Amino acid sequence: MSGFWRVLYTLTMLSSVALAWWLLRSKQQALPLRSQERAVIGLSAFIGAMLGAKVPFLGELGWPGFFSGNVWFADGKTILGGIFGGYFGVELGKAGMGVRVRTGDTFAIPVAMAVLVGRIGCFFAGCCFGTETKLPWGVPFSLANDAVGVLRHPTQLYEVGFHAIAIVLLWTGEKHNWVPGQRLKAYLIAYLVYRFLSEWIRPEARLVYGFTLYQLACVVLTALLVLLWVRDSAPLQVSLQNPK
Repeated sequence: MSGFWRVLYTLTMLSSVALAWWLLRSKQQALPLRSQERAVIGLSAFIGAMLGAKVPFLGELGWPGFFSGNVWFADGKTILGGIFGGYFGVELGKAGMGVRVRTGDTFAIPVAMAVLVGRIGCFFAGCCFGTETKLPWGVPFSLANDAVGVLRHPTQLYEVGFHAIAIVLLWTGEKHNWVPGQRLKAYLIAYLVYRFLSEWIRPEARLVYGFTLYQLACVVLTALLVLLWVRDSAPLQVSLQNPK
């Protein structure tokens, strides 16, 4: 990756985080949370996302190498790990403070917007590309080290389209109060289904019965989210008035 594209990639990723933070703050204003609680929840999401995004390094380097400085400044990361690292980071942060307010709905659109912008950054950087294709919208990616003229699926842009549609549906669901308290889970389950299917056109290693590591993770995480959905389906009475 050239210096220009590296800078553009970094700026795009920073923009995605800043945009998500701004959207999240605006959407959490109506929640009965103190400012300190909002700050801890936001910080927990950020730390969890950072740790989750670097999970691939854990398998490569082990625990000592995972916490070395080089890992955190390297380009390698996984958006799937970042999303769920942030999700469980929030749950742990809330549990530590004894917060029982359901915050998931406020995260749905900010997360989708952040990932959309992040995938644009991936396209600029030329990473996270797909398999070879003869389709007219195929794109050459220098990081693939292909021969001249080889085109690949621009899977980054496919995902941009998915998250754009998700944002429209989430916004509509917010206006009409669809599946209240569960919209983040609904979005994440939909993303896991999309990601499972899109792995068939990504050049990832096939591990078990032809499935990639990401596909196996999608199955496990989907099952976990369904269980959490069932658990959270019990009504939780929360006052909408601001705490004193």
